[in-house]
Amino acid sequence: MTVQTRPSVCPHDCPSTCALEVEVLGPARIGAVRGADNPYTAGVICNKVSRYAERIHHPDRLTHPLLRTGPKGSGQFRRIGWDEALDRVVEGFTAVTAEHGSEAAWAYSSAGTMGLVNRDGVFRLRHAMRWSGRKGTICSSIAAAGWMAGCGRISGTDPREMAASDLIVVWGGNPVATQVNVMAHVTRARKERGAKLVVIDPYRTGTAAIADLHLAPRPGTDAALACAVMHCAFRDGLADRAYMARYTADAETLEAHLASRGPDWAATITGLSVAQIETFAGLYNRTARAYLRIGFGFTRGRGGAAAMHAVTCLPAVTGAWRHEGGGALWNNRNLYQWDKSLIEGTALRDPAVRELDMSRIASILTGDPAALEGGPPVHALLVQSGNPAAVCPDSNRVRAGLLREDLFTVVHEQFLTETARHADILLPATMFLEHDDIYQAGGHSHVQIGRKLIEPPGEAMSNHDLVCALARGFGLDHPSFRMSGLELADATLRASGYPGAEALTERRWVDIQVPFERAHFLDGFGHADGRFRFRADWAALGDAEGRLPPLPDHLPLEDAATAERPFRLVAAPARQFLNSTFTETPTALRREGRPTLRIAPEDCARLGITEGEAVRIGNARGEVVLHAQRAPGQQPGTLVAEGVWPADAYAGAACGINVLTSDEPALPAGGAVFHDTAVWLRPEIPSDDFKPLQLA
Repeated sequence: MTVQTRPSVCPHDCPSTCALEVEVLGPARIGAVRGADNPYTAGVICNKVSRYAERIHHPDRLTHPLLRTGPKGSGQFRRIGWDEALDRVVEGFTAVTAEHGSEAAWAYSSAGTMGLVNRDGVFRLRHAMRWSGRKGTICSSIAAAGWMAGCGRISGTDPREMAASDLIVVWGGNPVATQVNVMAHVTRARKERGAKLVVIDPYRTGTAAIADLHLAPRPGTDAALACAVMHCAFRDGLADRAYMARYTADAETLEAHLASRGPDWAATITGLSVAQIETFAGLYNRTARAYLRIGFGFTRGRGGAAAMHAVTCLPAVTGAWRHEGGGALWNNRNLYQWDKSLIEGTALRDPAVRELDMSRIASILTGDPAALEGGPPVHALLVQSGNPAAVCPDSNRVRAGLLREDLFTVVHEQFLTETARHADILLPATMFLEHDDIYQAGGHSHVQIGRKLIEPPGEAMSNHDLVCALARGFGLDHPSFRMSGLELADATLRASGYPGAEALTERRWVDIQVPFERAHFLDGFGHADGRFRFRADWAALGDAEGRLPPLPDHLPLEDAATAERPFRLVAAPARQFLNSTFTETPTALRREGRPTLRIAPEDCARLGITEGEAVRIGNARGEVVLHAQRAPGQQPGTLVAEGVWPADAYAGAACGINVLTSDEPALPAGGAVFHDTAVWLRPEIPSDDFKPLQLA
């Protein structure tokens, strides 16, 4: 057997967008997957992707179109051909739009692939058909607003500069589990420069466990900590007044505002000790080359935008932006100036057509008038690159909506997920090595191309090809519907000023990192006056009610603990999963074990809970049974459940962790609040339906 090593790109929803080397064993089979020698990937990839052969060759892959034969949600289907499947989809959507109007149809798409062609192509089908649009809030809208409030442009310090840092602060992220490349650069800085690593996270993550300092504030109190650190900078003469005079606005107002927000004030809010806050403030404020690597934890809470803004103020107060290895990075999305007019069919979009908030699918499918934006209920649903029945907030109501008999549901998927089980028509989808696509990165600065390396199993079809096939069925005429995925990628690359598909295939990647002055905002921040804004204009970002604080401050907006619900739950990512992806692979399941609940030792002792014991948590939205894990390193009253496990992995009831989370939209413009949930906790009393998870 001849083994070829071919280049590719990881398609998953992680800022790393790793460059890969893939062993191709034959026309339809791969072997090992490794990291490529890309300047950022640097040969390092996560275990999840290194084991991709387990996933792509999984025996449970969907390989043929299926028609529902049993009750909705039963997972009972029979095989049909593609012609019949496409005809049924076209007929179903046509009937719905004829009776209820075009906005009664909705294409729900997410980030199951980050390839531009296969992720965003469904937009042009939406636009052409005048179906309801989709507000892409679930992933990052909260944090994006917070970053924009101060910086005005979503980009930041080149992550490779971490190797030149003397202090790296990972705030609201767990890169050991979710973005392993960050740790490669952190490790280099620690070895070569003796750099310190500080992790700020409500619990002892894998990253926190290896940090020089871990601060575990109460969930949703990060802004108070940031304010106290800035207070100390002004108090101790460590604020860079020359930098602020040149690059920021309202510095004097900020200083006066923070005069009453010192470590004592922050300690009562965060639960941290004054000594912990003083230690971190001294370390950060006295280190010129201090790099803030800000994670996606900020985009999971009601007050996340205000907290993000407060944290981004730190390097503007200390002037850390002036130094190599200093400054901050959350995401680099604004580096890429894509022309996606062909992919998205932007000329076809009618701005009068409503847009539905994807984070509120529970309310949308159950007919909430506010969530429906005053329009008709959704009666036809196409789901692509997503698993909302498991991943979205308030999942009991998501499933209730999917069970509606008057909802015609089409799901394009790789496995029989919880959402797929509710489909009327279930269509098999390709994986990234089975089609062509192009990629940008959020966590670095490379444009990459991933070419088709193997044939898909059975009759699996790419997202792009399905969109084009449906367009033909609906009688649509747009150039993009007649192009192959590679042709569309090539045209988009060229229109955006990048090398064409063949040239990029030969080069593998193009690094578009901007010069130091631009990356560090030394040529000006993204606002019209070029200055960092300590005073945020939240109204311009969607806060019409004026509820967010204009100056950095703690915002008591969270789902607060009460006597009835005294615990705050953080529904965090698991190391071996990515949302609900990889939950089907044997090694990932074996390493994760079973759904667990991390409980502070003090709470275990008070409630008489022992390690491994079944416990039940709940609120008005639902209840979930997990197994207790005694977890030092988090504050009493904080609970952590890692991973979006399949519902049937939970003992005693077929429901996952997101039955507890709310689909209430966050300020200023929406977003899902997965880390912001108040619950009760009690030991579980075994019953007849209780059964521990059995792993294959």
